[in-house]
Amino acid sequence: MFDKFTEECGIFGIFGSKDSAINTTLGLHALQHRGQEAAGIVTFDSNVIANPNFHFADGLVADNFTSQEILKKLTGDIAIGHVRYSTAGKKTAQNYQPIIAELDLGFIAVAHNGNLTNAKTLRSKLIKRGAIFQTTMDTEVILHLIALSSKNSLNEKIIEAVEQIQGAFSLLVIHKNGIIAIRDSYGVRPLSIAQLGDSIAIASETCAFDIIGAKFQRDLANGEMLIISNNGLESLFPFAKKPSKFCIFEYVYFSRPDSILQGRNVYQVRKNIGIELAKEIKIDADVVVPIPDSGVPAAIGFSMQSKIPFELGIIRNHYVGRTFIEPTDRIRHFGVKLKHNANFEIINNKRVILIDDSIVRGTTSKKIVQMIRDAGAKEIFMLIASPPTISPCFYGVDTPDKKDLIASQMTNDEICKVIGADRLFYVSIDGLYRAITQTNRDNNQPQFCDACFSDQYPINLTDLKNNYER
Repeated sequence: MFDKFTEECGIFGIFGSKDSAINTTLGLHALQHRGQEAAGIVTFDSNVIANPNFHFADGLVADNFTSQEILKKLTGDIAIGHVRYSTAGKKTAQNYQPIIAELDLGFIAVAHNGNLTNAKTLRSKLIKRGAIFQTTMDTEVILHLIALSSKNSLNEKIIEAVEQIQGAFSLLVIHKNGIIAIRDSYGVRPLSIAQLGDSIAIASETCAFDIIGAKFQRDLANGEMLIISNNGLESLFPFAKKPSKFCIFEYVYFSRPDSILQGRNVYQVRKNIGIELAKEIKIDADVVVPIPDSGVPAAIGFSMQSKIPFELGIIRNHYVGRTFIEPTDRIRHFGVKLKHNANFEIINNKRVILIDDSIVRGTTSKKIVQMIRDAGAKEIFMLIASPPTISPCFYGVDTPDKKDLIASQMTNDEICKVIGADRLFYVSIDGLYRAITQTNRDNNQPQFCDACFSDQYPINLTDLKNNYER
């Protein structure tokens, strides 16, 4: 029963590189935090009329894509890749991405970060038209819509397909002549472009460019369709214009701290959240302790503003993987100690401020607080670098149902009692916005998608309204 909002996939592509497979492997490695279930790479050689090359594997990129045998198989100067955490579709080998299909115009493959809110509605209609689905992913819906389009060119087919889908999505479509990148009209999910010599790279986050030495150029605009080919770059805006609703949780937790989102350094934004916390909440304490690793930047910001010393009062074991040990009854009592341990000398006999990015179910917070209590803390104040999480995400993030979100079921005081802290505080929604934009939230036209905090969903939840299960 996870106690965090969980990663939502990452995509990477490169055009015009003789080392396309190597660069894509490195790019996906940098995006590994966005999904660890599976990875896939598809390549084309623009100089040879041939089928695509591909490799898919469960687990981490570094464990499955670095051998010379694999890289030699992935020949070509065009490539796209995907790291997966399933938000729509089961965790099976059928659901690897990029997903490949042969159309009348040749082979294509699609990689998708996000979630379609009308995928099940469209899937039902497509099945009635005779479509045969091989996966449970919403991404396959896009593929069928492209294949069934009556338009003549691939670009036109993709436009017609995208016009029918709803939700949050950044897409990469690879074909024998290039890559087509698309960002939804609300711009919920990130997607950026960079230059590497004569090559063009595109990725979910800018940290993927740093690892290959590519120079960041810009973010794709909301609703932009970027065509990358030997003819250069062609930018189209064929979709209806919508207000910008970039996912605010990318700043809070998802993105890597060294990435740049909308011109803002993620690490600095997280420090700013800590500064806003310190401005909003006055506490007399001895030490500020982050819950690693996601609580570190906010704790630094809080310490800077409050003048309360920052210390690493919790040490994280970075060598514990998801399959370190089977969660049998015999070892369940170890709890968070598999990953975290209290630094006794820092905690003992101190009034401790604990800072984390969010509370979802509250189960991990409860164990952390108890661990700090057992280490001799006199008082424990839990501070959260985001507002209370009251609603699930339907736009590409794996979240618990509303009934399992502790802040949607309990008051602040009740949550504090459950997790065992002496006091519990959250940054305000305005404080979060000020940390990012230096302005308060506009209640009528919020700049971001903050549905997890506000219960205000900017994009139609068609499948939910049609009584499909989430």
